[in-house]
Amino acid sequence: MLYRVLGSTGERVSAIGLGGWHIGLKCVDEELAIRIVHAAIARGITFMDNSWDYNGGVSEIRMGKALRGYRDKVFLMTKIDGRSKKEATKQLDESLKRLQVDYIDLVQHHEILRYEDPHRVFDEAGANAAFLEAREAGKIRYIGFTGHKDPHIHLHMLEVASERGFKFDTVQMPLNVMDAHYRSFAKLVLPELVKQNIGVLGMKSFANGILLKSNTVTPIECLHYVLNLPTSVVLTGIDSMEILDQAIEAVQTFQPMDEEQLRNILAKTAQAASRGEFEPFKTSSIFDSTAQNPDWLGEEPQRLQKLMPT
Repeated sequence: MLYRVLGSTGERVSAIGLGGWHIGLKCVDEELAIRIVHAAIARGITFMDNSWDYNGGVSEIRMGKALRGYRDKVFLMTKIDGRSKKEATKQLDESLKRLQVDYIDLVQHHEILRYEDPHRVFDEAGANAAFLEAREAGKIRYIGFTGHKDPHIHLHMLEVASERGFKFDTVQMPLNVMDAHYRSFAKLVLPELVKQNIGVLGMKSFANGILLKSNTVTPIECLHYVLNLPTSVVLTGIDSMEILDQAIEAVQTFQPMDEEQLRNILAKTAQAASRGEFEPFKTSSIFDSTAQNPDWLGEEPQRLQKLMPT
């Protein structure tokens, strides 16, 4: 296993992270999910991804069961959808119970997809106030955010945070062999994160398998490409022991790419990627859980509601 430093936190984490969504799928029974987590840890994976909303809480519950006796071997992350302080606090407490832990290493604001999301998060009664209180209480250690829609919204989130005097520890975003050709996080956001020494979490390496349907690249090539970027962790969904083997093989066979190798792999995907067809998380609402469940976000800031005409 390769290990990398998580931005300015100084934490050393595995270059591959175990995606939490897949271990809660109906096609993966609980016994297999726990076996996957244990096998991943045994093979050197330390970064564990999850979210409050994954599979109605099943993913966190299974992760909690799998980490009994293993908590000190992993860097545990989850994500919270609430934009209000009240809703974020509620969801965070639920995550702690499901995961059966006293603290979570990293909690991230989930699905920052809209230009208003940063302002809701950083409102005086917003979710980041809940995160800061939780960090002060020892319930969480680090704070980040995620999103998959548009790199400009990521940049806006960083800008709003900076205006409030806050710096994120991590940022999670889509990074894959097609991203460079369409609304690219790698081109627009990644340099800023490197400049600020913020931990980079890459996701959507395969876009839940959709990317592979382009028949342009292999799974190993996909993972090698993202490992070659200045990522701290590449998160990948693992729903079988065979897919775990594939992730480990990608790490073991990874070698830094030269400019010619990069040009060749991007040339393979240029035409298929040109319109975002194989990155539907950018071009549709199919992947937008909070759009389908707006109640997860909580109420709009009270100060804004007072401005509305009665």
